[in-house]
Amino acid sequence: MNRIITLLLAVLCLGLSTAAYGRKLVYILPIESEIDASAWQHTSRACDEAREISADLLVVRLNTFGGALDDADRIRKAIVAMPMPTMAYVDHNAASAGAMIALACDTVYMAPGSSMGAVTVVGADGEPLPDKYQSYNRSILRATAELHGKNPDGSWRRDPEIAVRMVGPDSVVTFTAEEAVEAGYAEGVEPSLSAAIDALGFQGAEIRTFEPTVTDTLIGFLSNAAVRALLVMLILGGIYMEMHTAGLGFAGAVSFVAAVLYFLPMLILGTLPGWIVILFIAGVVLIALEIFVIPGFGVCGVSGIAAVFIALCAALLDTDSIAGVTTSQILTSCMVVVAGLLMAVGLVWYLTSSHGPRWVRRSSELMKELKVSDGFVGVDMTLAELVGSMAVTATMMRPAGKIVVNGRIYDAVASNGYIDEGESVQVTRFQNAQLYVEPLEIKV
Repeated sequence: MNRIITLLLAVLCLGLSTAAYGRKLVYILPIESEIDASAWQHTSRACDEAREISADLLVVRLNTFGGALDDADRIRKAIVAMPMPTMAYVDHNAASAGAMIALACDTVYMAPGSSMGAVTVVGADGEPLPDKYQSYNRSILRATAELHGKNPDGSWRRDPEIAVRMVGPDSVVTFTAEEAVEAGYAEGVEPSLSAAIDALGFQGAEIRTFEPTVTDTLIGFLSNAAVRALLVMLILGGIYMEMHTAGLGFAGAVSFVAAVLYFLPMLILGTLPGWIVILFIAGVVLIALEIFVIPGFGVCGVSGIAAVFIALCAALLDTDSIAGVTTSQILTSCMVVVAGLLMAVGLVWYLTSSHGPRWVRRSSELMKELKVSDGFVGVDMTLAELVGSMAVTATMMRPAGKIVVNGRIYDAVASNGYIDEGESVQVTRFQNAQLYVEPLEIKV
């Protein structure tokens, strides 16, 4: 009896495993926030995982109002390069950069009441950028639409002209779910993601969803342009404050930590070229030599500043394909570093001004108060009041010596030659913290 039960269980397990083996695998990537470096980091790892597990379908669930154009373009290219079919499910919003990502997918389904479009390039103030930026964005959308090919009747599956008209600023195409289906930019309207997956023919498929790790989130956060500009500010400001303060230490520690965080994303991903680190360290050393060893400001200082600037800019580029780096990417990286530099100048000015923290100003060599109680001796400007007074030489003036004025002894110097002890003299001037006297008999 036990053998029969064991045999039946074995047959049942075999049948289950066979059924599981025949199931299709769907991998879901949620993008439900601003399109930024973090979204790109998540997409990059999700695409790698989808390839590793040989997923039959990659689904991008979109609910975003857009974001950075460069990160959206990276996501677009990663999706286009996937070996398996891709589907976008617009869960309410796929605006701007989100529409670009949706257009990159082979199939698009939209939730009822959702919308997609308005891929206009805007600046930090929210205003549309000049037409040269819009023109480039139009070419990206046109090329993406053309990638989907044509229908059997020769018409475009995704009309490139409609994609072009998604870019403003004058007349911008924005689709509702039903309008997107009519224009051929969506395959259907489905109430849920699972319904969209079933509509595509993946009923009963195994579902796996991308789960970001702490490392993914950290890399995405540190790769953000604003965060990197702040890190540049701390790096450069810390270097300046450390080199211009006496044993402060804290500024140097801040600069070091900021530099580590700045290069950390590339270090974790294994894409940090050694020459960038060497160039950065060499630049800091050259600046230090210029300040502490070599007088003036010359080759070492200029070379050090240039080396640090180039290293910081290069760290923002995709060094895996350095030969294909575009002018736009170079300009963007330079703008981030320059923004950090300007913030560093403002930070240093604030810290070293009367508005800055007292503990910083007390540590600065140029702002330390030299007190007599600490052993510092200043110039007694009251000696200038003795000019014109009569005096008697207390010692031989050769030409320096001592004189007596109103019963007090002062150091003095004879303006002309030597003066014997006990001679009557007059204080003629006070210069360079020194009293000068002349004999009365030659006074004109």
